[in-house]
Amino acid sequence: MSRSTDEICAMEAGTIADLVRRRELSPVEVTKAHLERMDRLDPLLHAFCTPTPELALATAKAIEDDLVAGRAVGPLAGVPVGVKDLICTAGIKTVSGSAIYEEFIPDEDDVVVERLKAAGAVILGKTNVPEFGYSGVGHNPVFETTRNPWNTNLTSGGSSAGSGAAVASGMCPFALGSDGGGSVRIPSAHCGIYGLKASMGRVPLYPGTKDERYPGVSSWESLEHIGPMSRTVADAALMMSVIAGPDPRDRFTLPEAPYDWRETVKGDLKGLKVAFSIDWGYAAVDPRVREIVTAAARVFETELGCFVEEAHPGWSDPFGAFWGLVAAETDLKGMRALLKTHGDRMSSHLVAFLNTPWTAEDFTDALMVRKAVNNKMWRFMQTYDLILTPTLAVPPFAIDIQGPEKIDGRMVANTQWLAFTFPLNMTGQPAATVPAGFTEDGLPVGMQIIGRHLDDALVLKASAAFERARPWTQRRPPVLDA
Repeated sequence: MSRSTDEICAMEAGTIADLVRRRELSPVEVTKAHLERMDRLDPLLHAFCTPTPELALATAKAIEDDLVAGRAVGPLAGVPVGVKDLICTAGIKTVSGSAIYEEFIPDEDDVVVERLKAAGAVILGKTNVPEFGYSGVGHNPVFETTRNPWNTNLTSGGSSAGSGAAVASGMCPFALGSDGGGSVRIPSAHCGIYGLKASMGRVPLYPGTKDERYPGVSSWESLEHIGPMSRTVADAALMMSVIAGPDPRDRFTLPEAPYDWRETVKGDLKGLKVAFSIDWGYAAVDPRVREIVTAAARVFETELGCFVEEAHPGWSDPFGAFWGLVAAETDLKGMRALLKTHGDRMSSHLVAFLNTPWTAEDFTDALMVRKAVNNKMWRFMQTYDLILTPTLAVPPFAIDIQGPEKIDGRMVANTQWLAFTFPLNMTGQPAATVPAGFTEDGLPVGMQIIGRHLDDALVLKASAAFERARPWTQRRPPVLDA
């Protein structure tokens, strides 16, 4: 039975995989449908910086041949996926949003790409990022700025900017993002989709963050995570079942999780103790975000059986220390050498970062603040099973700026809107964003769900419980009907 492009592009990844395995849906038909959606919408959204349609169709045809011949196929056979352009792909450009790497083709896949390929996923292309991911938005010196499917005048967030826009607009059912300070959760919140940053070490990274040959690509090692961005929690769990697990190339990786990722979405939350922090005790938060996230947090008490109370972990704003950690894990010598030869084509905020006269004490102070944040967090989590916060302090804002300089009437640094995400990269604990609701003018707002160290399963269970209570997939971005 022939299905329309809209019908196929509305399917969950798990549904596509099941139908393809049962030979009720052709992987070639699936791929063509998503490429048609890309052809129609990407000229507006600029989600994909390096599309790979020929490769995608060849992969889909090979899967179809295997199915016809009765050969075994992987759990994601025929499922289209976007890959963030900070994640290395052998034979496919990995530009990282930088003129320096404009023609760079890695000689090996990142571990997660290897695993997606082995599972039968169909790579549609690379998704857009800010330069080297040193930003929470989606513009860079090489490609067109990624735009938000809910309002194309606004940012989709970043640094997994293109992945967020691609998933929200149905160009792929899920995509890979990476998250060094919120970069899975930020665009997921701004694009009205689900995003998961699992515990540090659940998903291996290599060569990204680790290949010393490539300044910029080799940054963020103790902060970076790779994770799924999807329209549903079940699809994120499905992707985790493929990409999670130890690898000798990443010394941070953990042993196999003691559960089936796909089963984590089941069960209730009755009796859990949940902290709700609307502002960490210090952050400026847009009143619309306050209202929407407060109402969403209330669902955990009124409908999901949790005990919810307002509480804050008790640290003061650690952003300066976070940025010091980023600098300490950046190849400053290598990138400053590139600055001399390519500075006229580098992002102004990255130039300013590289020109900062960092000192050894800046780096050791950052480490001490990280220890203090971690200690406050583990002590706080002795009392609570989960923490709920806004994902971001503001709804989506105009493209081509780093962030708003005024929030709720307060003048703030243009990074302050990220106050809720980056501390969880300092601690390494699991955190997800769920669509919490929409502003009066139709912009998505995310709620962050934070779990204890290594308790990824509970974060997924809580996310799925909230999704059942307040489903979000029935609402479509306006760009789909344009």
